[in-house]
Amino acid sequence: MLHRSEEAKLSLVRSLANRAGRAASKSHKKNIRTFIERFYANIAPEDILNVPADDLLASALSAWNYLQKRSPKKAQVRVFNPSSLAKSKSWPCPHTIVEIVNDDMPFLVDSVTAALNEMNLTIHIVIHPVINVRRDKDEQLTGLFDDQAAQEDVNAESVMHVEINEQTLPETLQEIQETLETVLKDVRAAVSDWRDMRVKVADVIAELDASPVPLPRADLDEAKSFLRWVEDNHFTFLGYREYSFSTTGQNAQLRIEPKTGLGILRSTETTVFEGLQDRAELPPDITDFIRKPSVLMVSKANTRSTIHRPIHLDTIGIKKFDQRGQVVGERLFTGLFTSDVYNQAVKEIPVLRRKVDTIVSDAGFHPNSHNGKALLHILETLPRDELLQVSIENLMQTSLGILHLQERQRVALFVHRDPYGRYISCLLYVPKDRFETKLRLKLQDILAKGLGGEVTAHYTQVSDSVLARLHIMVKTVPGAKAPLDDDEIEAGLIAAARDWRDDLNQALIDKHGEKKGFDLARIYDDSFPTAYREQFDTAEGVSDIALVDTALNSGKIALNLYRPEASADNEMRFKLYHRGDPLPLSDALPMLENMGLKVIDEDPHLVQPGGSDAGVWIHDFGIVMRSGAAVDIGQVKELFEEAFRRVWYGDIENDGFNNLVLGAGLSWRQIVILRAYCKYLLQAKIPFSQAYMEETLARNSGIARDIVALFECLFDPSAQKKQTASEEKRLIRNIESALEAVASLDEDRILQRYVNVVQSTLRTNFYQPGENGGPKPYLSMKLDSQKIDELPLPRPLVEIFLHSPRVDAVHLRGGKVARGGLRWSDRREDFRTEILGLMKSQMTKNAVIVPFGAKGGFVVKQPPQTGGREAFLEEGIACYKTFMRGLLDITDNLRGGKVIPPKNVVRRDSDDPYLVVAADKGTATFSDIANGIAQDYGFWLDDAFASGGSVGYDHKAMGITARGAWESVKRHFRETGIDVLTTEFTCVGVGDMSGDVFGNGLIYSPHTKLLAAFNHQHIFIDPNPDPRASFKERKRLFALPRSSWSDYDEKLISKGGGIFERAAKSIKITPEMKQAFGLGAKDSMTPNDLLRAILTAEIDLLWFGGIGTYIKSTGENNVEVGDRTNDALRINGNEVKARIIGEGANLGTTQLGRIEYALSGGRINTDFIDNSAGVGCSDHEVN
Repeated sequence: MLHRSEEAKLSLVRSLANRAGRAASKSHKKNIRTFIERFYANIAPEDILNVPADDLLASALSAWNYLQKRSPKKAQVRVFNPSSLAKSKSWPCPHTIVEIVNDDMPFLVDSVTAALNEMNLTIHIVIHPVINVRRDKDEQLTGLFDDQAAQEDVNAESVMHVEINEQTLPETLQEIQETLETVLKDVRAAVSDWRDMRVKVADVIAELDASPVPLPRADLDEAKSFLRWVEDNHFTFLGYREYSFSTTGQNAQLRIEPKTGLGILRSTETTVFEGLQDRAELPPDITDFIRKPSVLMVSKANTRSTIHRPIHLDTIGIKKFDQRGQVVGERLFTGLFTSDVYNQAVKEIPVLRRKVDTIVSDAGFHPNSHNGKALLHILETLPRDELLQVSIENLMQTSLGILHLQERQRVALFVHRDPYGRYISCLLYVPKDRFETKLRLKLQDILAKGLGGEVTAHYTQVSDSVLARLHIMVKTVPGAKAPLDDDEIEAGLIAAARDWRDDLNQALIDKHGEKKGFDLARIYDDSFPTAYREQFDTAEGVSDIALVDTALNSGKIALNLYRPEASADNEMRFKLYHRGDPLPLSDALPMLENMGLKVIDEDPHLVQPGGSDAGVWIHDFGIVMRSGAAVDIGQVKELFEEAFRRVWYGDIENDGFNNLVLGAGLSWRQIVILRAYCKYLLQAKIPFSQAYMEETLARNSGIARDIVALFECLFDPSAQKKQTASEEKRLIRNIESALEAVASLDEDRILQRYVNVVQSTLRTNFYQPGENGGPKPYLSMKLDSQKIDELPLPRPLVEIFLHSPRVDAVHLRGGKVARGGLRWSDRREDFRTEILGLMKSQMTKNAVIVPFGAKGGFVVKQPPQTGGREAFLEEGIACYKTFMRGLLDITDNLRGGKVIPPKNVVRRDSDDPYLVVAADKGTATFSDIANGIAQDYGFWLDDAFASGGSVGYDHKAMGITARGAWESVKRHFRETGIDVLTTEFTCVGVGDMSGDVFGNGLIYSPHTKLLAAFNHQHIFIDPNPDPRASFKERKRLFALPRSSWSDYDEKLISKGGGIFERAAKSIKITPEMKQAFGLGAKDSMTPNDLLRAILTAEIDLLWFGGIGTYIKSTGENNVEVGDRTNDALRINGNEVKARIIGEGANLGTTQLGRIEYALSGGRINTDFIDNSAGVGCSDHEVN
């Protein structure tokens, strides 16, 4: 069964034949159909199935027409472009066409294609059918036949159609035609005389039997056996010629015997050996070689074969002897050893077998020994040309030299010089893993220059051996001396083949000693990519290996800041070593840019150590200082690398303060001081951005260094107290002097504020060691709030500010004995403002209990992006713990009535052991956590440090804070004639059911109709709730460990309601929502507009149980309120239509807002009245 593609080809060819037949005359129809079918009979289907049919038909018809007439015994060749023909439109072929008609004979196709390839022409298709034809006396075609022998006067003719890449120049087309005519002439000559040349072999053998040859009988018999072996289809005879040899004194001549030439040597003008022309005087060394007692000479001709294979011709010379045994001439056969010879065992080839036996024997190896077998294998694998042409002595030296390599990965050269001085054969062994085209060309160039010749051929052998073999033929001038001897050439080859990896291995041994050096060399020998090896020397490789090892074994990054030679003093390079996947540039670039650098380029290199599954990427960044300033690498290298590492792992923040590493020579820890004060000043409402403060310190790097030095002077526990005062004065004088040169008033204010806040600092944990002995991952500072310039009122007595990449926090105290809750704030930009307002209220509420109030809060700076509420709470607790530790780090302890100062803390204030905290929004369940940390620190208050918790009063379980507020709400309702425990009422709330105040408040009465509520994430709307069902669902949410409005069962929400995201672009307004909140005709609203409408809705109760200030007076602006988060929602007191406000949470409204609401007819207390029950409970517990 034919393959589908073959069937398609047959169908195509038949259609072409039929088309041609229909167009032909009646007498030609059959012949032309037959020709086209035979023309394409042996072509591969894929060669023609995708070619246009018109093109295929035109090609066949052109060949048919060219076949019509030809001269006898002569090749017919034409080369043309179809595009230049008159009928080019019917032949859309883009190539140049070669057409040949010749008598069929061996070697036609491979000789023609070889010639075209030698001319560097691309062959697209070759079609070469053999057509049996009959011609008349004028050589005109008269018929086609299937079988040549079946008809008289039928001749087998080869028709060749070759398409090559288009050649447009007429002289090029002419050159191709003339070259092919010469090749075909040589083929005809060789084929015509082939039998005669084989007869000559027999003649030579007979002559050797009859002549007195001065050789041992065994040598002569071996030579005759070799000739019989050659004649037995092991040699393609292409030419034959006889020479006579004569001497006159010291001079000798070699002459061509007339009329002895056969095949390609018919003409005496054809030379075989360059420099040995007819009748030329021979050089003395060649004369000596001819006179040597040998009968057989196998060699290579200078010329390349034009027949069969385009390689140098092999020659077999047999000396002729006179009756005295003197050399008087030579019979020379030229041709090609057949391909079988190159695969035949040397033991089966006459002459070679004796050479091999002699070498193995003379080497002293037993044939069955390891060395004997190895030597035999070497001889078996040597090029047959070498074995045939090289003397036993030279072959012994070469084979033993190869044996002594013993698979060592080194470069070795073995040369064989042609007796006539025409060429040198070079066997070159190179480590296989180093061998590539680029190296081969380099080695060829060294050989050509060293031997004073020209490379004419090369042959490569790559086997299972660790060495690759390169056989190179170098053409030389007979009698000329080589510029270098063999040892010098080999040394050059070794140096050229010695690559970067060899030098690296040696450098590793030099650096680490032989044992460790070899171990590293084995691991890293082939680990570095080519681009790296081209860019860096091995000294850099040794350095990089140490850092790659670090990254590989630790799984952490390694770093190297360096400056290449000849780089400008503001230019550097920075290598980042990272195990695993390559780093996204977007991760590293912002870090480098924040360190004051401009990234110019980046070169990534993957290093793949042997035996390791993971690779290490070296990201090599080209960097310059953005300011153009010079950088002393020696001074800043360690500072820079450590700072970058800390930024990378999140130990410090990635911001412009890191510019001070290179710009001011500060360490990452010193920069943390400046960053922490900046964070505090921002919370203290300094009227400048962080970016501007970063730029100010960078522009005034000397003052920045002095501010850090001032901090270190005041708080380094190792400093002498007497020296501290004088050093402080000196630094202040330096700063004041430097400030005189600061032209910008704003920059002056910033720097002055920095100095002021440092001098107002009372304590810090900066010098306390962390758990692992290194610095703590956070910085806490106790500040004298009374001394800080421009601090918003009211001023606390003292405050503690904590900074870390994960959390910022503040604790404000109105007096030494003060208590208040700690809040989880979501107001990152102004949480101190929020806490300050709460502290003010706390001080008012506590006036009858303890002398002063206090308040604290923290913000989570890196909330997890995945993991949901669990992950969010986990991060919050971790930040809360850090806050507690930061407070206790710098707080005095009491033991046996004696004050114990904290270790490694310089105290610039008096004893201060009283510190208590309480729960607040977001921290209702954190009291046990705080007390656990207090116990870890051995703090004297033990589990009384934080009120509530498992050993205290659980405010949420007691519902005490909400209960106090609801007592106020109940009174308001009672005064209007409503009992909230028996009568339904409408309510809108701020907060969610997870909160203490909101949650407890909304499960107080089963008659509460909660129409809407919101927190920072969701808006809950239930326009017409079922009081009992909604009450039950709220209790379920309240009982969950953590909940949000998204947990509410939406099936229980009345028609037209739902739970909406505050981040949504808009919210669809239902008719039920319009009716419940008086929203008018709007069909959609933004979340903020909807919330404003909800806050102003006509309802019975507006219940504040969450963070934020939502009501102000008409006379206040949002800046004065100090709650930027809710500026877009805030309404005025006279806009509130709720009959009653319950302010369970602090600061739901400003004091002026309360007054305006009350004057408008609303019922409200101050917030400290509404939530005083929780405060009183805590005070009872602590006291």
